[in-house]
Amino acid sequence: MELTDQAFDQLISRAMDELPQEYIKGLDNVAILYADDPDEYQVQKSGLREGNILLGLYEGIPLTKRGDNYSFVLPDKITLFKHSMMMVAHDQQQLYEQIKRTLWHEIAHYYGLDHERIHGLERG
Repeated sequence: MELTDQAFDQLISRAMDELPQEYIKGLDNVAILYADDPDEYQVQKSGLREGNILLGLYEGIPLTKRGDNYSFVLPDKITLFKHSMMMVAHDQQQLYEQIKRTLWHEIAHYYGLDHERIHGLERG
């Protein structure tokens, strides 16, 4: 599957439009980015185990851990990794669904949810 950066960016925008808007509008000082692959620092920070791939990463201080004087700070970052997502998707629809799921997962981290809580919500 071939995919330009512009097309990947458009899929991210579409996913943001389709996610619950109260969570999107609540994002404050958060940059949503994409990269082909995670860098060494991101791999190390994520605690990625050997043989696993990193689809996305939230880097920042979750809302639940911010103090009253949380100002004049660099934006938090949510990064989606294009090549990783393309490895797990077999077609454009699966890729879109993976982007949407990963974006929701990383936004949930921004709101202070840990992996256990996120996976519980995903299971219903």
